[in-house]
Amino acid sequence: MRDYHWLHEYCLNRFGSAAALEVQLPQPKSADELRAITDDRYLSLISLRIFRAGLKHSLVDAKWPAFEEALFGFDPHKVVLMGDEHLERLMYDERLIRHLAKLRSVPRNARFVLDVAQEKGSFGTLIADWSVSDIVGLWRYLARHGNQLGGLSAPRLLRMVGKAPSSPPTTWWPRSRPRASSTRCRAARRIWLRCRTPSTAGRPTAAGRCANCR
Repeated sequence: MRDYHWLHEYCLNRFGSAAALEVQLPQPKSADELRAITDDRYLSLISLRIFRAGLKHSLVDAKWPAFEEALFGFDPHKVVLMGDEHLERLMYDERLIRHLAKLRSVPRNARFVLDVAQEKGSFGTLIADWSVSDIVGLWRYLARHGNQLGGLSAPRLLRMVGKAPSSPPTTWWPRSRPRASSTRCRAARRIWLRCRTPSTAGRPTAAGRCANCR
């Protein structure tokens, strides 16, 4: 996986200068501004992020006013009451993106927003008070308690709402599983499942076999 410094250099080369790159970046909000965002707006942004995943953003954004109308302005107290029959009716609304799993995430995340609001006073309070030095912890919290907020959805959501770390995180995700080269034996290609000694896993010998298969 590429590190942050590689990504920064790549973006500088693409936009030509640090100033041009800065214009493209979202502006972080203060803690007071994050608290001032209402729960229905947070639920709307959560849902927008989920529907954008895997789709062209401009397509989703163009349809979003229809979502606001069909989903009661994302009022979590109303959305949380939407049952399966209501969601199935929405599947016939041609104004919407008719993806049942994503539609089901809306009332589930409405419950998440309401649970946080009951504990913290508002969803914005959770976002505002979470230390920016532990931004990865907030990603994991959202992924664990929200619906369809795993992977890159949580960090991209926080970028959308204006929550930004004080400095780039040094650790993003666990390292990918090691891949064996074509010179290794068949067992070595699956060595990450079998080997109990990762430091020597899958190293081919002169005979083309790993240490576990000699």
